[in-house]
Amino acid sequence: MREILPFILCLIAGLSTLLGSLFIFIKGNKNNIIKCALAFASGVMLSVSIFDLIPESLTMFQSTNKNSIFFSITIFITIGLTIPLFIDKILPDKINQSSKLYKLGIFTMIAIIIHNIPEGIATYISSETNIKLGISITIAIAMHNIPEGISIAMPVYYATKNKKKAIGLTFISGMSEPLGAFLAFIFLKPIINNSIMGALFAIIAGIMTYISTIELLPAALQYKEKKKTIISFLIGILFMYVNHMLSY
Repeated sequence: MREILPFILCLIAGLSTLLGSLFIFIKGNKNNIIKCALAFASGVMLSVSIFDLIPESLTMFQSTNKNSIFFSITIFITIGLTIPLFIDKILPDKINQSSKLYKLGIFTMIAIIIHNIPEGIATYISSETNIKLGISITIAIAMHNIPEGISIAMPVYYATKNKKKAIGLTFISGMSEPLGAFLAFIFLKPIINNSIMGALFAIIAGIMTYISTIELLPAALQYKEKKKTIISFLIGILFMYVNHMLSY
């Protein structure tokens, strides 16, 4: 049972992403829902990068190489910032707004999958060595996976009007969390170290910062009543900051 528990925790953390897809059932003004959801998700992603991923990367690099921490983090964040540019070439914009929303949902899903795999690795390794720590990490991850689910499901649903597709793509992104645990168990556990994890967290911080500031927030600001957009963005940051403080 003790060997299975880390996988169960990763599965719970991943499935929590699906809770975010429930927001597609909220009825109301379409434009208000879209802009608030995108702005909120933007705040969440930026907050995760600033309050979680970068500090975690810093901690990992400090334990292995204290002489070039700033240089290492800067290099890997820059790599993360450039990765979405290549993804963007694969998913070009089309003319109508629905296509742009769909592209944004797919773009976000890819970023979250890339984010969830090393997160699943870290959760598995932490849970295997200290189950109480693993449970705490799982709760914290579950809390920030919910708004990540929103950032995928909402644009996909409003672009396609297909609830099954929105929920399905959200589910796929969530399952990358236990996939990370599986990869850690089968392949990575003997070779994974703090330097590798530090690099991964810094790259992911770059990817999520790009999507937050270059994709999600500008898309939300295209709609009228920008005051609501800014408030939703700040609520997203505050939500994740409070979540971060409660998890420590």
